[in-house]
Amino acid sequence: MTEIDKQKVPNRMFVCDPGPFPKANFYVDPQNHFTLVATDPPALKKLLTSDIFSVATAFINGEFTVRGDIFSAIRFFRTRHHPSFSQWWFTLAAKLHAAAANQFAGKRSARHNIQFHYDRSNEFYGQVLDSRMIYSAAYYKHPDESLEDAQVEKLERICRDLELRPRQRFLDIGCGWGALVLFAAETFRVNAVGCTLSHNQFEYARNLVREKGLESRVTILEGDYRDLRGRFDKIASIGMFEHVGLSHLGEYFRKMNALLEDDGRLLNCGIVRPENVSDDPETLFIQTSVFPGGQLVHLADVFREAEKAGLHVLAMEDLRKHYAMTCRAWVARLQANAQSCVNLVDEVTYRTWVLYLAGSALSFEDGHLDLAQLTLNSQKQSRLV
Repeated sequence: MTEIDKQKVPNRMFVCDPGPFPKANFYVDPQNHFTLVATDPPALKKLLTSDIFSVATAFINGEFTVRGDIFSAIRFFRTRHHPSFSQWWFTLAAKLHAAAANQFAGKRSARHNIQFHYDRSNEFYGQVLDSRMIYSAAYYKHPDESLEDAQVEKLERICRDLELRPRQRFLDIGCGWGALVLFAAETFRVNAVGCTLSHNQFEYARNLVREKGLESRVTILEGDYRDLRGRFDKIASIGMFEHVGLSHLGEYFRKMNALLEDDGRLLNCGIVRPENVSDDPETLFIQTSVFPGGQLVHLADVFREAEKAGLHVLAMEDLRKHYAMTCRAWVARLQANAQSCVNLVDEVTYRTWVLYLAGSALSFEDGHLDLAQLTLNSQKQSRLV
């Protein structure tokens, strides 16, 4: 972190008392993986006895800094005993927040929520992502593979799983900065349409299409997927349906089926929760500071609503380990480009993204989050709009 170098913290092993009355403003992990530096001893005392939501808020507001391994620091706070009332209160707040946000989510709020996260700065995301600006899990053939190569492998796998053929009509829902539609058009010769609610992504992707001279085969739309018309042979939805929410999941899959040609194919890849994982104070932090309006569902919900909408599941793949490695790669790029990131956005945004991406990596590694990729085809005896 940028401020840590200003702190006069000794390099020798020293563990301040993590009990009720710490006598220093810093805490050194016994394994020497990280050091926490607060403004003063009372601030450190409060930090070490706080719930996880308050700790996260204090971190992004610069009330303490982490020197060393951010992942070990997050594990440290996750495994500490948290005040039971605060834990209960923030868990309840997360559940109520998610229920309200998704029950009344309309197109206007969906646009606002997407722009809150994605319209920070294209240049900022350029400091974090690979050269194609892909903001979803890469596919690592081996752990030492570069982020760049792993993202290209992911694009190729999506196109192969969809069995894309020349001149087919291909739709990418939540197309981001356009990497998949451009790759599919260039490599598999499809006629591609990408759709995004982010204005920054729309402008970036549209300009890229022009630069590559692909206007005849690639169209970028700025708008809500619910407003799309037409029929497509193949559809990809990568890292998008986390924004849909449980109460709108059926509507989402019915729309996907309505957009597909007879026996068309949908590849739906998104984050889901294991059945034994529910909202907690970390969820509230993500909802309020990172992804407003987002809600993670269980895999059973996805199967149920997809099949009710008339879609048939052909295959399912668990990609959570790949997302864990991707998040770690993004954190490494964030930290390597820390000052540039702060200059492009601000210190709070930089700290928020470091914390949420590092925490996400650990959640994937520990099995608290899954990444499910489902390949489905359209069953037109149940065409619902």
